[in-house]
Order: sequence, then C-alpha cells, then structure tokens
Amino acid sequence: MEKVLDIVEAIANEKGLKPEDVKEAIKKAFIQTAKKVIDPDFDFEAVIDEETKKITVFRTITVVADDDERLQDEHLSKTVVAISKARKEYDDQIEPGDELQEEYDINSYGRTAASNLNRELKYHIQRLVEDQLHKKYKSKVGKIVSGRVTRVDGNNSTYIELDEIKAVLPQKNRIKGESFKSGDILRAVVRKLHVDKEQGIYVELSRTSPAFLEALLRLEVPEIQEGTVVIEKSARIPGQRAKVALTSLHPQVDPVGSTVGTNGVRIKAVSEELNGESIDCIEYSDILELFVSRAMSPAIINSVEIIRNEHTNKPEKAVIKLPADQKSKAIGKNGINVRLASMLTGVEIELDEVETKDTDTPKEEQKEGVEALEALFK
Repeated sequence: MEKVLDIVEAIANEKGLKPEDVKEAIKKAFIQTAKKVIDPDFDFEAVIDEETKKITVFRTITVVADDDERLQDEHLSKTVVAISKARKEYDDQIEPGDELQEEYDINSYGRTAASNLNRELKYHIQRLVEDQLHKKYKSKVGKIVSGRVTRVDGNNSTYIELDEIKAVLPQKNRIKGESFKSGDILRAVVRKLHVDKEQGIYVELSRTSPAFLEALLRLEVPEIQEGTVVIEKSARIPGQRAKVALTSLHPQVDPVGSTVGTNGVRIKAVSEELNGESIDCIEYSDILELFVSRAMSPAIINSVEIIRNEHTNKPEKAVIKLPADQKSKAIGKNGINVRLASMLTGVEIELDEVETKDTDTPKEEQKEGVEALEALFK
C-alpha cells in the first residue's frame, strides 16, 4: 500500500485518534489479512517505513536444530526451519535461534486480499474508536452530561445524542412525573457503559441515583466544588425527598448554610432540576448516635441507642426515644423521613414513644434533649 502514513494521518484527524494507535491498528489489519489469504499458521509481522511511508508484511521463521520437535508439528512447523535446510537455502553461517524474514506483497493476492484488508481496516479502526470512547466515558461515570433528546420509544426509554456516542435514559432511571420529547435538552448522570454486539457502545444515564443529586450540588455549590465542603453520604427517594450529610473542612465554613445558600437559592436550584424534590441538608458526624439524631430532622428526639451485633460489634439498629407529638414528623409522609434516615445512616431505625412531663412545653424539653445529646459527644 502506497503512503500508508498519509492514510494514518487522515484517519487520526477524522476520528480524533492518536496516530500511534492508528498505526498499530493498520498493522493488525495487514497481519490478519495475510493470515486469511496466505496461511493462518504463519508468524507475520508488519512494519511501516517512516521515509517511504509504505508498509511491508513479512513472515518470520526461526532457525531450529534438525531434531527440534516443532518440525514434526503440523502448525508449528510453519514458523520454524531446520538448520540444515536454512544453511542450504539461505546462508551457511546461520545458527539455531536466528530469525529469517520472508516478504509478502498483499496486493499480489488480488481482490480477495483487497476486500479482506478493507474489512479488517474498518474493524480495527472501529475497535480503536470504541476503546477510546469506553475510556473517555468510563471516567465520566458518576458525572453529569447533557444532550439533546432524539426520541422516546414505546417503553418510555429516552434516547439522547451526546457528542459522539449514543445514550439512553430508561424509564426506571427517570424521576416519576417527568416526561421528555424530541429536541429537549436533558441533563443526567452517567450510570454505566454498555457494549452490545448490535448497538455497539452506548451510555446508560440516570436521574434517580444519589450520584445525580451529588453531581448537581457540586455544580451549584462552589464550596463543594472546591473541596471545602464534602458530601459524606446521600439518600434519595427520587422526585419526593432526599437527605444529604455534609462536612466542612474549614472551621469557619458552615457546610449546611453554604449548601442551602442565601434564602435557599442554591438548594432550590437543585430541587428544581429534580422535579421539585425536597432536599434536607444535615451536618455529618462519625458518632453514629449523633448522626442518627440529625438524620431524623425535622423531628426533635430525646435520645438514640445503638444496638450492635454481639459477635461483630457492627451497628444493626438505632432505637430512638421521642415524644408522641414528634412521631409523625419522624415517620414522615408515607414513612419517607424514617426510610431516608435509615438509608443515610445505614442502620434500621426503631421509634419508641416516651411521655412528656410537661405537655405545655414539650419542644423546650426536646430541644434540651438534643443539646444534651450533642454535648455528650463533644
């Protein structure tokens, strides 16, 4: 093939590939073509000459002793030559272990070779493009991407056109109540990559995962983006409510206040993207009792007792004592508050009502109980 380096440069520019990778792909295409049209057992190599810009295909043959076992093997015998034969046909100074090279011209094998080479080139370049896309979007898992909706199928799966790859938002990964139509600009987080024989490589998106909420917060809150405020954990019931546990790495930065923003402007912007999902922000604590008490917000509780596994000492359940008038807040509508608190903290939560001594000032006593709990772990 004449001036193969020009072809390398053209393909690299068109596909956005590295020239070195394209060279290797072309070499593989020539080698596979040679194996198909000449002999599959031959040990072929391909070399590109930087000056002439041509590619040469040759067969490598290893010189072995006359009694070498490989000479008796039907397949291996095609990659070796006995020393006596090599000295007679090639060079009388040859020694065992030396390698001989026999050049082949693929063009001389006619249309069969040309069509095979064309298929191999397309195949190897396509694999190269897919490998590059796979690496690129593998690094985007958990990050936000945006694209234009191209269609919505009968299963309510939404198809999105990203820069150079297909993406799909399945109905299960769509927030309840959302609907999209062709032409809409959609934002979602990359959930995973798929490689399908028929569809090739494509991206699965999600708008329901906690990762989408966290990614939106990073975009909206500079302190999170800079690393001053850290999202420790998050939990969601998509489209309804979420809880986010935050830590500040700077003593003068309030993690909850900076995330919520002045008059709630930051958290409202995230909530609007999530179809009105309510978002509770709390301060994280590595003291589980305190973390559980905060996660139960807006309910005000009296105390938390952690029940641990007697063998592993791992926390299994949190027993929360709280006044009767706080129980509905603790549970939340359809049990959503206690479910989210359990998801966020990683423990089962059991609510235990206690009688308040003074029914006229229950909130004051509850507030004192929370303050006492926090003071206990300071």
